[in-house]
Amino acid sequence: MQPRNMSMSGVVDLAAVKAAQEAKTKAEQARAEAVRQGGGGAVSPADLVIDVDEAGFESDILQRSAEVPVVIDFWAEWCEPCKQLSPVLERLAVEYNGRFLLAKIDVDANQMLMQQFGIQGIPAVFAVVAGQALPLFQGAAGEAQIRQTLDQLVQVAEERFGLTGLTVDPDAVPGGGTAAPETEEPVGPYDALLEAAVQALDAGDLGGAIQAYKNVLTDDPGNPEAQLGLAQAELLHRVQGLDPQQVRANAAGNPKDVEAQITAADLDLVGGHVEDAFGRLIETVGRTAGDDRDAVRVRLLELFEVVGADDPRVVAARRALARALF
Repeated sequence: MQPRNMSMSGVVDLAAVKAAQEAKTKAEQARAEAVRQGGGGAVSPADLVIDVDEAGFESDILQRSAEVPVVIDFWAEWCEPCKQLSPVLERLAVEYNGRFLLAKIDVDANQMLMQQFGIQGIPAVFAVVAGQALPLFQGAAGEAQIRQTLDQLVQVAEERFGLTGLTVDPDAVPGGGTAAPETEEPVGPYDALLEAAVQALDAGDLGGAIQAYKNVLTDDPGNPEAQLGLAQAELLHRVQGLDPQQVRANAAGNPKDVEAQITAADLDLVGGHVEDAFGRLIETVGRTAGDDRDAVRVRLLELFEVVGADDPRVVAARRALARALF
């Protein structure tokens, strides 16, 4: 099952962003005040992922959605794609540090909820914000696209509803109390550089992030985190400042223009249209030769890196690329 378009455009009226700024500011002030007072109401990182059933749906999801966006992961034990997607969502829930709450629902044990959400297949991921349900995506998805969707969800929650999430106490344990002090683990040789890259990305400094990832790869060319981060940062840097309508018009009007197709594929991927991006470049490979063909092939491999080698769409696109080349 292929994922739907993961863009959340249309979910929120962007014209309302400015009008909601006061709510956002007040919520951020309340969050900061809770931290200053010692983390009152804080949760542990382990409490950011919860199992929910039909009996607890109202309290655990609907009521909680008034204070934090709740992402719902509909899954089942027999679902192989679920086993790939769920661990990614769980890891990101902790990484986003309370910006959203992940609720896991076993569809086999909760058929009524599955029917109420109109789910035709799993994995399926929804969000509930201030009591409003929003479909996010269905089927397998790469981490880059999941992150983009979560970033947009967090932005919608903050700008329209003033929800800045939960306060997380890293020393708290589930159910209250404080964790026993642990022996500090040694910092890896590239942790500081990787953290610098992440901070640069958060600040919108794509050039700085690219350089930080390159610094890691200079000494450790096979570092997977740096390879993925560099591919993502370079993609975002390439599309920064582009006019999407003009780019798509150029590509549609000039199907033999290699650069126009490559640029449009970059925009396709950033917009969550993964298969469109891959298909565009594979078709271009089929009608080009020499240096032009090689340039398209190299860009396609770079986009594979962004999505992830194990993603089924990448696996299928690699086979299609091989047929186009040979």
